Amino acid sequence: MKARVHVMLKDGVLDPQGEAIRHALGALGFSGVDGVRQGKVIELDLSDGTSDDEIARMCETLLANTVIESYRIERL
Repeated sequence: MKARVHVMLKDGVLDPQGEAIRHALGALGFSGVDGVRQGKVIELDLSDGTSDDEIARMCETLLANTVIESYRIERL
């Protein structure tokens, strides 16, 4: 069984890497990009029967800094 965890900075948290990407896109001639939020995707290979609660505990313990980041679990 696989799960994909999407981790993003929460709204209101400064995203300097996203801002650098937005600036670089503008410098490369891509207009109309008003904002960029950068995040990470973590793909997990899990034993069958791993519960959503167990995956959430993984996220809250290690995979996401829940003070400044939110996460979303996607089962594949």
